[in-house]
Amino acid sequence: MTATVLTDDAGEGVRIITLNRPHRLNAIVPALLDDLIAALQAADRDPTVGAIVLTGAGRAFCSGDDLKEFGSQSADPAATRAYIERIQDVTRAMVLGDTPVIGAIRGWAVGGGLEWVINCDFAIAADATRCFFPEISLGVFVTGGVTELLPRLVGLQRARTLIMLGERFDATQAHAWGLLWKVVPDDAVLPEALALARRIAALPRGPVRDLRRILARRAGAGLDAAMAAETEATVRGFLDPETAGRVAAFG
Repeated sequence: MTATVLTDDAGEGVRIITLNRPHRLNAIVPALLDDLIAALQAADRDPTVGAIVLTGAGRAFCSGDDLKEFGSQSADPAATRAYIERIQDVTRAMVLGDTPVIGAIRGWAVGGGLEWVINCDFAIAADATRCFFPEISLGVFVTGGVTELLPRLVGLQRARTLIMLGERFDATQAHAWGLLWKVVPDDAVLPEALALARRIAALPRGPVRDLRRILARRAGAGLDAAMAAETEATVRGFLDPETAGRVAAFG
């Protein structure tokens, strides 16, 4: 079986983590969650790693939850809750770990994939990148702490619009709103991300770690409470019979 997540040391304290389900636009399944969490935690524990570059294989960063797997993900309340908690564990690893994460984003960043873009310390995207949140239209809910993080970045009214109405937007708009650090041509995404990651990895580790901890603490109970509420709302959505019909129609 092909690994759902690949890791590669790029030198100078940088580790690349690549989502590796290109045949499904790197859509999220349990194995990918487990492998991604393990890769993020391993990088965070490694004293030689000063920055992580997170990217996707093929023509998309991540297209969100794999809707072909929805039946198995919603068959049992306990399994559904465990699955949603693993999605939230990715955010915990990215946001609450000690190692900065730089996103190298190409193609679609949808649903959970867009949440991971927001979870990055810095995100660099190709100019053809496209994003949206489909969750509400399908009868489920967002995760990744975005109910706490997105309004801070784009304002409450725009956050409502993006999450509730699922409006699609491009990299230029995302940059203007503060969701992206930089927009570049497609072939420059990974080089730019690696250059930034090496710049960060060369900084003293202690102050970088402390800055991340302090900024994460600013969310404090807000982030924890938001993620807990998201989990409950998402579990309810997964288990609602109407959602299965919407997912089937979407696919």
